[in-house]
Amino acid sequence: MSQITAILQSGTVATLSNGRHTWTADEPLAAGGTDTGPNPYELLLSSLAACTCLTIAMYCKHKKLSLRSVRASYDFARIHADDCEDCDMPDRGFIEQITSNVHISGDFDDAQKKRLAQIAQRCPVHKTLAHGIAFEDNATFD
Repeated sequence: MSQITAILQSGTVATLSNGRHTWTADEPLAAGGTDTGPNPYELLLSSLAACTCLTIAMYCKHKKLSLRSVRASYDFARIHADDCEDCDMPDRGFIEQITSNVHISGDFDDAQKKRLAQIAQRCPVHKTLAHGIAFEDNATFD
């Protein structure tokens, strides 16, 4: 299980911690922030990109494949559902869409390349986002 705590510092700056590491989130200047850290969507995409790279690296290590490098880039956009050819919910208005670009460098045959492309989509964060999340929301007040 993972746990992250965020504490609003001032304005739009939040300090995040997992108990071992601390980092900052903020909004960009155009959104009224001070741009001292990535925004929440960039943090979400960074989790996905890191998980993809680590999953591919661990798979290659386990299979003793000659991996030279992995680069994962993700883009987030809200698109009109009517403009999404692959979406099955056109009456929803907007759809949040993540587009991936994963570059894997190494000495691989065609079968290994095909499998690595599948592995790139099977990191735990990707699977969580693709399958949906059940929220249990709680709020307390002083």
